[in-house]
Amino acid sequence: MPDSRNLPWGKRKYLLALILLLSISAICAAFSMTGSDDFDIARREVLLRRIGDELLSQSGDLTSRVLPVTKIAENEYQVRFEKPLTFQPDSLVNTTQRLLANDPLTRDYVVNVLNCGSSTVAYGYAISQNKKDDIVPCRGRKQPTACYMINIKFKPTGINTAKNGYLLASLPFLAFVGFLLVRSVKPRRASPGGQNTGIFTLGSVLFDAKNRKLIINGKTTDLTGTETRLLLIFALSPNETIERSRLQKEIWEDEGIIVGRSLDMFISKLRKKLECEPGINIVVIRGKGYKLEVSC
Repeated sequence: MPDSRNLPWGKRKYLLALILLLSISAICAAFSMTGSDDFDIARREVLLRRIGDELLSQSGDLTSRVLPVTKIAENEYQVRFEKPLTFQPDSLVNTTQRLLANDPLTRDYVVNVLNCGSSTVAYGYAISQNKKDDIVPCRGRKQPTACYMINIKFKPTGINTAKNGYLLASLPFLAFVGFLLVRSVKPRRASPGGQNTGIFTLGSVLFDAKNRKLIINGKTTDLTGTETRLLLIFALSPNETIERSRLQKEIWEDEGIIVGRSLDMFISKLRKKLECEPGINIVVIRGKGYKLEVSC
């Protein structure tokens, strides 16, 4: 993978924007998938209540109620009835298959009809997405009238759970990559040749930032530490306006030093040391700051 620091700043901005977009998309997708699952689960509970309603109708009871559907485990629900009823196993199997076919989360499930008092299984069967794995015993035996509860246990939707898990697990990684890119793509202004060595060519002037020296027409002039830091900012951005506040911050505030001397004084000193080179001048940009004009 190419070092992002070697890419042009424009391309690095697009790369960073792409990473941020992917991160935001992943977060939105995670919430979207969660919201979709919540809706499908609520819809499933309505379908389970519909199963209870049709079972009552098939037993000839058109007045008593299906009690609220209860979630008794992570993937298991219980349907209860206000009054005793009778049911035909064939009808129960056909009703659950027909209605739960409309549930996008349902693949395999097990249905157990329990006696209310003892919780013993009066009738049970298993339905699979692969029909040959269905287990449906005793279809033709009508059950006596009694108090029944229907427990329906669904096989966990492993694929959707895994997708959500992988998606959420990838978010910290995306955030880490984004952090690294933010650090690596911090803009560095282009400077005249020799930036890596600390020597800048400004017209006919050589500026040796490391050794705090100016070399003009073979003559060497020493610079103070503050003058060097100030000229370095200008040398990194020749012919560009540098705000006064930035100069003050980078020269003094970032060093933790507060001085009463004016920035104008240091500008004046630099101008004096550069005055023998007419192609270079530090000019005042009124209301903004200063600019190092390099005309040759």
